[in-house]
Amino acid sequence: MPADRRFGFRTRALHAGTPPDPATGARAQPIYLSSAFVFDSTAHATELFSLRSYGTIYTRLGNPTVAAFEEKIASLEGGLGAVATSSGQAAQIVAVLALAQSGDHLVASANLYGGTVTQFAVTLARLGIEVAFVADGDPAAMARAVTPRTKALYAETIGNPRGAVADIGAMAQAAHAAGVPLIIDNTFASPYLCRPIEHGADIVLHSGTKYICGHGTVMAGVVVDAGTFAWAEKHQLITQPSPGYHGMNFRETFGEYAFLLRARAEVLRDLGCCLSPMDAWLLIQGLESLAIRVEAQTRNARAVADFLAQREEVAWVRYAGLPDDPEFRRAQRYLPVGAGAILTFGLRGGRPAAVAFIEALQLWSHVANVGDVKSLVIHPASTTHSQLTEEEMAAAGVGPDMVRLSVGLEDVDDLLWDLSNGLQAAHGAALAVPTA
Repeated sequence: MPADRRFGFRTRALHAGTPPDPATGARAQPIYLSSAFVFDSTAHATELFSLRSYGTIYTRLGNPTVAAFEEKIASLEGGLGAVATSSGQAAQIVAVLALAQSGDHLVASANLYGGTVTQFAVTLARLGIEVAFVADGDPAAMARAVTPRTKALYAETIGNPRGAVADIGAMAQAAHAAGVPLIIDNTFASPYLCRPIEHGADIVLHSGTKYICGHGTVMAGVVVDAGTFAWAEKHQLITQPSPGYHGMNFRETFGEYAFLLRARAEVLRDLGCCLSPMDAWLLIQGLESLAIRVEAQTRNARAVADFLAQREEVAWVRYAGLPDDPEFRRAQRYLPVGAGAILTFGLRGGRPAAVAFIEALQLWSHVANVGDVKSLVIHPASTTHSQLTEEEMAAAGVGPDMVRLSVGLEDVDDLLWDLSNGLQAAHGAALAVPTA
């Protein structure tokens, strides 16, 4: 795309990274279903393997279709570049292991997806990496939790499932004062609603399975680097000689691309959690319609939140788009276009009411996913966050009465009709619960 013009979000979603194919003229991005690529010569192969030349070697390291997706999402997030992975969990571990090793430390908001909490608290602990979880993602408390071993701060733009909106700007200040980058998982917002790099974040993650895909057909993740963090001696994996490349120093050799090359050439290479070309192609299709989908889903979500807030069967509603929500003012800053299409609410009657509600629904699919064009529902305490301890669940704001909705593109009147039926069932279950 021309370098002398800054194109709009929708235009870049359609064109960035996917020009007409120069070999065939194909307007749609081709799918390169090849595991390996031919070298021009033995000298060319040596140059590629030693990272002295850029090109394709093996799809575990890079692929033309995957590269097109990476360029498109990096453009939409305002980043320097991206590394795609096989899932959102893979994106997290690639980002962390590009920075941290045994003996290191991270500081994370406690407002996180249950799988992320487990990955950080259990898997990283087994690798010798300690994670301190901070209640409510309070930036001042996160700053106090930093130690000399801390390598990054971590949070979600919109916390899963409670919907807490991260104060990205304040977190970035705390991270940079400590000499570490801020990593933000932007899955629930998508780059259409929020671009964390614009607020000071250094690295942005996504589960591409969610809004980027939009149709529940792909497992994918992606790591986007702003390319602006000044890597210092604190981050030895990037600034010290790498034994994997005969003592090459990523910062000295690649400059602003140091993190991306370290993430791709060492971590992705060794973990093997690469994205398939077919899935990358589906993600490209998803990005092309992202703005239209998320805009309409957000509009539906606001109508659903308003409806639930007026129902007697509902004890509380958490949606940052509601003026009386505690996150509303922060959402106006970080999510000015809209607060997204995911919300939670509590049912009077607790878990029995939640079970009755979900089982009475017809249009809302009971699914462990979000971001689909179809509306989805789940009970976090018994599913997505069930592996957490009681303390961890309380820190994440997950109670037995909580139901999470991911609002889709159906006619909103039909969604409200279905919810009304579910609430009637919940009311009946609540009445059947014995009182003390």
